[in-house]
Amino acid sequence: MSHSIVAAVDLGSNSFRLQVSRVIQGQLYTLDSIKETVRLAAGLLPDKTLSAPAQRRALECLERFGERLRGVPPEAVRAVGTNTLRVARNAAQFLKQAEAVLGVPIEVVAGHEEARLIFNGVVHSLPRASGRRLVVDIGGGSTEFIIGRGFKPELMESLYMGCVSHTSRFFPQGRVTAKSFRAAELAAATELQVLTRKFRAGHWDHAVGSSGTARALSELLEQNGFAGQGITAAGLDFLRTHLIAAGDPRRLDLPGLRPERAPVLPGGMAIMCSVFHELGIRDMQTTDSGLREGVLYEMLGRFEHKDIRAATVRAFVQRYEADPRQARRVEALCLALFRQAAPPDSYRQYADYLAWAAALHEIGMSIAHGGYHKHSAYIIDNADMPGFSKPEQAMVGGLLQAHRGRLTKVADRVTGREGWLMVLCLRLAVLIHRDRSDIAAPRLRLTMHRHGFALDIGTAWLSRNALTQANLETEQRHWQALGLTLQVRGVKSGELPRR
Repeated sequence: MSHSIVAAVDLGSNSFRLQVSRVIQGQLYTLDSIKETVRLAAGLLPDKTLSAPAQRRALECLERFGERLRGVPPEAVRAVGTNTLRVARNAAQFLKQAEAVLGVPIEVVAGHEEARLIFNGVVHSLPRASGRRLVVDIGGGSTEFIIGRGFKPELMESLYMGCVSHTSRFFPQGRVTAKSFRAAELAAATELQVLTRKFRAGHWDHAVGSSGTARALSELLEQNGFAGQGITAAGLDFLRTHLIAAGDPRRLDLPGLRPERAPVLPGGMAIMCSVFHELGIRDMQTTDSGLREGVLYEMLGRFEHKDIRAATVRAFVQRYEADPRQARRVEALCLALFRQAAPPDSYRQYADYLAWAAALHEIGMSIAHGGYHKHSAYIIDNADMPGFSKPEQAMVGGLLQAHRGRLTKVADRVTGREGWLMVLCLRLAVLIHRDRSDIAAPRLRLTMHRHGFALDIGTAWLSRNALTQANLETEQRHWQALGLTLQVRGVKSGELPRR
């Protein structure tokens, strides 16, 4: 499915942004763009919960975004949350309200995934360049670093420091002194030590700063006599001197300083100064493109069946040496069962996740056969998976953990009737293909009813496969312990559908 209009919502730690674009021959042309300074990260309390005022600001903003998105098909909109929503302990409760007012699901992406999307947005906004690019994105709560060539990111890191959090920590009430600025630079330098060796000058050819902080610093320098576009080390020295002399960014009398940027300028600038010094950067090109453009181009790829998630799954299967033939057997059967029992809309929404779980269900055998389903789930729950949001990873990980063994142990990971149906389809496919042979599976019919599920299976086939019959009886007991029924009914093969 393709769409002529697509939209991205970026729930950043400093600003929320909405971009609506028209798609023409695979290119994006902006129709509308809205940015609101929410400062979500400033609402993180000492116990890592989002304060009520911060939530209120965010929800009011998202309500306005939701009004603008009316008329845009929900499947053509993707909303992503970043660092503050990764760390907030009450993020799940807030997200329920946020999704209700916005009108579309919100995906919280991991740091490496945010970095990959930022790189995707940046490289699509700039002319092609030879060599490798270093992209630095200083957000409100985290800073992403990416080195890549062409459209392919090669190294990605995300550090837990941003313009809002760094300003709150080192410049309370907006006070800036030489001592506090130096302390902020040293703290950023300490964080940077983990990536200096791989990201220092010599490992890349061109440096690019993306989005808020980088663009704000660039605009300040351009309007204060620093020729050309971008950021230079000399320009940062100039800004540091003037900021310390002013003592407060709101009293900084320099052309180009936007009022909404001033309160978080000290933290962002201290981080950028350390980035330049520690990574050996002399000058940096800047672009306003970043995460939201990366999200939009990612959506275009999915519409054109170039889904990075599918490539990620293939790479994991290869890395962990799972048996691809067994994965294909299990995938074919579990999707056939899911198509039979699921409503059409649910099939379209969840079939890919079930297929990916089938492909990945045995990767835990690379650790040990005993409890391999737990190892498979652990890998997926904790790995960096390009293209996958955290909820998507959790969904696939939950399917892997639930595909064998007692269901009561995974009840907290599965939600809704469709979730349990997906689990059942995967479990049945693994059970029936236990012999790992290419002999055709039996004809089956799976239905979902009020109290559970019913599986019709050929009587003749069952009589020839006593082990499978015994396993199905055990499976019935697992579902009974969960409070759901699984009826297994033997019928004549001629009464069952061909797959």
